[in-house]
Amino acid sequence: MEWYNAFIFMVGMILVLMIIRIPVAFAFLIANVVGVIVFMGGHFGIVQLTANATDALTNYSLVPIPLFLLMGELFFQTGIATRVFSVIDRLMGGLRGRLSYVTIAGGTIFSALSGSSLGNVAMMGSTLYPEMERNNYSRFLSLGPIVATGGLAAIIPPSGLAVVLGSIAGIDVGRLLLAGVVPGVGLALAYAALVFFWTVIRPEAAPLYEVAHTPLREKVILAVTNLLPMGIVVFMVVGLIILGIATPTESAAFGVVSVLILAAFFRCLTIGAIVRAAAGAMRISGMILLIILASSTFSQILSISGATRGLIAQIQSMEVGVYLLLFYMGLVLAVLGAFLDPVGIMMLTIPVFLPLAASYGIDPIWMGIFILIFIEFGLATPPFGLALYVMMGAARNRNIIDISVSVAPFLLITLIMVVIITIYPEIVLYLPSLIVN
Repeated sequence: MEWYNAFIFMVGMILVLMIIRIPVAFAFLIANVVGVIVFMGGHFGIVQLTANATDALTNYSLVPIPLFLLMGELFFQTGIATRVFSVIDRLMGGLRGRLSYVTIAGGTIFSALSGSSLGNVAMMGSTLYPEMERNNYSRFLSLGPIVATGGLAAIIPPSGLAVVLGSIAGIDVGRLLLAGVVPGVGLALAYAALVFFWTVIRPEAAPLYEVAHTPLREKVILAVTNLLPMGIVVFMVVGLIILGIATPTESAAFGVVSVLILAAFFRCLTIGAIVRAAAGAMRISGMILLIILASSTFSQILSISGATRGLIAQIQSMEVGVYLLLFYMGLVLAVLGAFLDPVGIMMLTIPVFLPLAASYGIDPIWMGIFILIFIEFGLATPPFGLALYVMMGAARNRNIIDISVSVAPFLLITLIMVVIITIYPEIVLYLPSLIVN
C-alpha cells in the first residue's frame, strides 16, 4: 500500500469513528486493531498491540497526571480557589473593568495551581460571570476573559496536557512544563492589556460601581496571608524541577502535599473534600490513561506502514520553508481543535508533526509548546470547542455565537503570541535551559 493510502486509511478510519460518536479511546483502539492486522499481520500484530499497551501504562512519566489532577481537584473542593478569587477581587478595589482583571489574574494563578482548563472555565463562569452580568459588563469583557484565561491551564505548569504530550512524544516532561511559563504569563498580560485598551475606548463596557473600601494595610495582610502561601505550591511544582531537586513526578507529589498543608492552614480541609477530590481525579485520570493506552500503537502503525516516512519525504521534496510548514501545522491544529478534544488532537498529530519538526531542526520542546498553544486555541474555537460549551453551561442566557464572538479578539492575541515565539524561540526555551541536571 502506498504511504498516502496508508495515511488516509488510518486517519480516515479514526475520523469516521469519531464522527459516528465512538469515544476517542475506543475509536483509536478499533483503528489500532484493524491497523495491526493490515500492516503487521494478524497474530503478531495483536501480540504487539498488547505489549505496547502494557508498556504505555507502566511508564513512570505518566505518574504526574493523576497527581496534578488531584492538586486541581483539592483546590476546587476545599474552596481555596474561591478564596483566591475573593482576595484578588478585594485587592483590585474600584478599578474600571475590575472583574475582568480579577478573572485574568485569578484564572492565571488557578492555572498554575490546578492544570485544568475546563475546570478553570467552569469555576470562573459560575462564580464571576453572574456578578459581571449584575454590573452590566459587556459580553466582550465578561465572556471573553473567562474562556481565554481558562485555556492558559493547557500551557502554564502544572499542565496535565503537557505531561500527556511529553509522554506520547517522548519529550522531557520537566523541561516541557517549564517551557510554558513565559508564553503563558505573556498571554495573561496581553489579555489584561486588551481589557485595559477596551475600557479606555469603551468605558461603558465596564461601568464603575461602588465597592467596599479596603485600607492598604488590610490589602497587604490579605496578600501575605492568602496569596503568598500559593507561591509555596508553585515553588514545589516548578522551583524543585528547575533546581534539579525533584523530577516532575516527585514535584507533583510535593505539590499535592503542599496543597493539603495549605488547606489545613486555611481550615478548609475535610474528609469529604478529600474524597470528592480523589474521586474526581480518578475519573479523569482513568479516561486520559485509557486514551494513552489506545494511542500507544498508532504512531508505530503509521511508521511501519510507511505513512510517516512518506509524508516527511514528500514535504521535504516540495522544499517547503520552516515558516510555511509551521503555518500548515497550525492550520491543521486549529481545524482539528474545532472538532476534537485535546488528547485526540495530540494522538493524531504528534506521530506526524514531531518527526517533521525534527527533520527541519525544530526543537521538540518548542514544538510541544506550539502544539499546546494551538490546543488552547482549539478549546475556544467554534463549532465544538469544549470551553465554549462549558461556558454555555455557566452562562445559560448566552449562545455559542455570543461566546465565540466575545472570545475572538483574545484568540487573535494567542495567534500573535505564536508569531512572537516563532521569531524568538528563546522565549520558550530559556527556562528549560536553566534546569540543573
